[in-house]
Amino acid sequence: MSDLSGSEFPGKGEAELAARFESHRSHLRAVAYRMLGSLAEADDAVQEAWLKLSRVDAARVDNLGGWLTTVVGRVCLDMLRSRRTRGEESLEEQPGVRMPEPVVSPFGGIDPEQEALLADSVGLALLVVLEQLAPAERLAFVLHDLFAVPFDEIAPIVGRTPAASRQLASRARRRVQGGAPAPDPDLAQQREVVDAFLAAARDGDFDALVAVLDPDVVARSEAGVTTGAIAVASGASTVAHLARIAWPALVNGAAGVVVVVDGRPVSVLAFTVVHRRIAVIDILNDPERLAGLDVTVLDR
Repeated sequence: MSDLSGSEFPGKGEAELAARFESHRSHLRAVAYRMLGSLAEADDAVQEAWLKLSRVDAARVDNLGGWLTTVVGRVCLDMLRSRRTRGEESLEEQPGVRMPEPVVSPFGGIDPEQEALLADSVGLALLVVLEQLAPAERLAFVLHDLFAVPFDEIAPIVGRTPAASRQLASRARRRVQGGAPAPDPDLAQQREVVDAFLAAARDGDFDALVAVLDPDVVARSEAGVTTGAIAVASGASTVAHLARIAWPALVNGAAGVVVVVDGRPVSVLAFTVVHRRIAVIDILNDPERLAGLDVTVLDR
């Protein structure tokens, strides 16, 4: 939790303001995580919102939750634009996609803090698609479609009219619907499908791999994007050894696996299972994003 000390509100007033802010923290962190795809950056954005709140007369803010949501949205928009200015997220320079930071937990359950963060089924596939949107599109979609912020309030953040903001969200929505299909809700069935995939990979059973994949399956990573069951199965059958050291896990609330070598995570695979077949596989291999992952919480 971020330190809320050092504000301009002394004594009792500071404590009351901090308590009011804390009541909104989980919501603000959820907004920022969807905007940034990074837990660390989300915490930075929330802390920045606290600093901004500490510099205004909070007594004159009628709707503190709404005010903080728009402040976090504006902070995140600036952070996303800064990424692009630095060239870190230029898709033209990368063969694949920028993978967001996953939320990994034991398959047995998600702790309450993670539940708040992952409400509304914010799967990794959704975050991957959001990473590919322009910053203003991402903000309009996240705030409106995921948090019901009116376009009248979104418009001044992105510097557009409400009608133009609505168009931004509409474009983003089409991208999301095409790239992040709604997964089967039954986690036990998801696990069965993922386990069948791993078993087929371990055995080098190409036909069984194809059978568990959607014909139009998409596999995405920083290294590239592969489409189609034959192509994805061909790649999966060559990494049978990884399937043998894969730990079952929940990745953003859905069935996934973490590949662990010498006690360290080297890969996270998130699966989107639709109609009992794997429709999307999102693979994170980036050592920096995996460095903070605690695999000791996973059940083998």
